[in-house]
Amino acid sequence: MTMKASCLAIALLASGVALPASAQTSSPAPAPYATTSSEIFAASPNGATLIDVREPSEWAQSGVPASANRISISRPDFVDAVLQAVNGDKSKPVAVICRSGSRSVRAANQLAAAGFTNVTNIGDGMIGREGVGKGWLAASLPLMRVEAGQ
Repeated sequence: MTMKASCLAIALLASGVALPASAQTSSPAPAPYATTSSEIFAASPNGATLIDVREPSEWAQSGVPASANRISISRPDFVDAVLQAVNGDKSKPVAVICRSGSRSVRAANQLAAAGFTNVTNIGDGMIGREGVGKGWLAASLPLMRVEAGQ
């Protein structure tokens, strides 16, 4: 920045004139859902309906968290199926889990956008994610086995 531009910027700031939006920095909006690890969630699920958003082949491969509803995010009626799982109550706590925490972010965003007000993303998923947790499987949390095709 030149000396002239620096002086102009200081003068504008001192006069209280707002800078254009492109010159202002802002924090990103907070996510419309909470994120936690599988271990923290399992220790205190707080009555949440757990939704495993992976695909049927993945459920059969590794099993599903015990008590989880199996509703794949690839279903066209994903949000409606989750709504049915919570008996139509969008304020009921819902937690979503996937393999590594990526699809569960998409699921959490879809549910929040649909008006669900108490959504938790299990951010380390089944296999773990650095900075979040070691994952449902490595934590040896309860599993329900699923046969292929179920």
